[in-house]
Amino acid sequence: MATLHVDVVSAEGSIFSGEAKFVALPGESGELGILPRHTPLITRIKPGAVRVIRADNDQEEFIFVAGGILEIQPGSVTVLADTAIRGKDLDEAKAHEAKQAAEEAMKNAKSDIDLAMAQSELVAVAAQIAALRKYRKK
Repeated sequence: MATLHVDVVSAEGSIFSGEAKFVALPGESGELGILPRHTPLITRIKPGAVRVIRADNDQEEFIFVAGGILEIQPGSVTVLADTAIRGKDLDEAKAHEAKQAAEEAMKNAKSDIDLAMAQSELVAVAAQIAALRKYRKK
């Protein structure tokens, strides 16, 4: 059976490295599904869930990313994430606190730049909460 090597890394370090049968993640233009021997591609990714079906045990690895860059080669997938958190490490209480802080920052924004930064943070936190809910359901 064909597999592909998957690396998910962030500034904090390597989050996942291993062989997989399938990878799904939020691309800039929509959800991407990646199988072995996929056509080469480099694209930006949006905040959301990276799902990796491991080749060794068919278990799903679930990782939240806050955006970044994706590189696909026929035998490998590399996710360079702005921030990446393993599904089991997501904290719903912290995510809701961050959402409230972003909403407050939007209300108190004094310039267009402040507003844009707060909106960006709110989008990332909302994606994290949605990813957390998906993870908890499985």
